[in-house]
Amino acid sequence: MNFHQFQKLFMEYLQIEKNASPYTITFYQDDLDTFFLFLKREGIEDLKEVNYAIIRVFLTELYEQKLSRRSVSRKISSLRTFYRFLDREGYVESNPFLSVSLPKTEKKIPGFLYEEEIERLFSVSDLHTPLGQRNQALLELLYGTGIRISECLKITLGHLDFSIGTALVMGKGSKERYVPFGDYAENALKQYIEDGRQQLLSKSSTSTDALFLNARGQALSPKGVRYILNEMVKKASLTVHVHPHKLRHSFATHMLNAGADLRSVQELLGHEHLSSTQIYTHVTKDHLRNIYLKSHPRA
Repeated sequence: MNFHQFQKLFMEYLQIEKNASPYTITFYQDDLDTFFLFLKREGIEDLKEVNYAIIRVFLTELYEQKLSRRSVSRKISSLRTFYRFLDREGYVESNPFLSVSLPKTEKKIPGFLYEEEIERLFSVSDLHTPLGQRNQALLELLYGTGIRISECLKITLGHLDFSIGTALVMGKGSKERYVPFGDYAENALKQYIEDGRQQLLSKSSTSTDALFLNARGQALSPKGVRYILNEMVKKASLTVHVHPHKLRHSFATHMLNAGADLRSVQELLGHEHLSSTQIYTHVTKDHLRNIYLKSHPRA
């Protein structure tokens, strides 16, 4: 088989067996395309010919293209998974990428909003209008649960259980989990569902059970959420850039700073590995100072 046929088999494996998201599959396709072009330039036509020496040449090319260590690491990880699949299916005798160390990447501290900044965002929506009610409910749910924007936009009316204050969330790989929400989110959601959402829904000729709707009464898009947040930032006169994921970062940071344990935050965020949650274990300077003042005998 040629490279394209192997790639097609691998993509089917990712979709069917691994239940990978379209976003993930696109990354794998791009990484394989890059590698296959390199092999053709090197005159290599058989995937069995790839060895450690060839991979080193490939790595050199990637670094000459000024790719970041994170990008290089992702490509090597993708190819390691690809060869693991080939090895499992008996197309190759070994996985040459197992002997290649991933470049160490710098762990950046996720950007987050201070509680004072969050409060200013909560004060800008006009709760007498359907869009204002929607925006407030959206903000309360994103910050109050820490869910991803993709998860938020998949929520339907039937996914909310107000009797116990939880929402059913579809996470990565179609994994379901229940996340709790508090009184602020509950009140904002009820007001929006009973009033604003009904008004928005009446503007569309088709019905939908999607929780969050746009001004035309249709399901809200990720682009729409980014626009909403940008407008709220302008009204709050904040100088920081707020993207939907920053609310997730803020949720995790504030939970841990307030004493929540790492495992609980991992469950709430829907992280498969604890290492993904550990990036939030940074603490703010204010939090450090408060701990110092309370704890040190000479403070």
